[in-house]
Amino acid sequence: MNTEAPEPGPLRDVAQNPEATARYLADVQRVLLDIGQNLETLARETRVHLRTTHVEGDRFYHARLRALPVERALKDVLGSLNSLTAGLEKSAYKRHAHDEVVVNTARDRKEKELEKQRKKNPQPLQAAPNPPQGGAQSQNYGYGAPASIYDLGNRESA
Repeated sequence: MNTEAPEPGPLRDVAQNPEATARYLADVQRVLLDIGQNLETLARETRVHLRTTHVEGDRFYHARLRALPVERALKDVLGSLNSLTAGLEKSAYKRHAHDEVVVNTARDRKEKELEKQRKKNPQPLQAAPNPPQGGAQSQNYGYGAPASIYDLGNRESA
């Protein structure tokens, strides 16, 4: 029985860091997009060659009908490749969002605990300090404020 610690995998560090994961997935996506360009060129050239290959006794549409299954197969490969590259991009975003959720979860739990403590032990309400009695007027934009431009005199209520 082997009691040694397992050797870390080559992508373990990448998996633990969201920025490294995003860089790695971007590299893979870049390679796949290059392959996709080559496949698009291959599909175009294959289409031209197959549709111009006629056999004696063919009608004008026979070459096209023979080419359709090959063209469809290449189109399916390109569609799968495009969805794969889109999935890689989505995975990078989801990985970054996961780390944000982990960080926010700890903070939210602390806030909820503080809120529970406040509900269990409410602080006694303190009386509001007396407003100044001098010539200073408070800006009260409630019901006592002028209701229109015609009420802008020295009145306190509308």
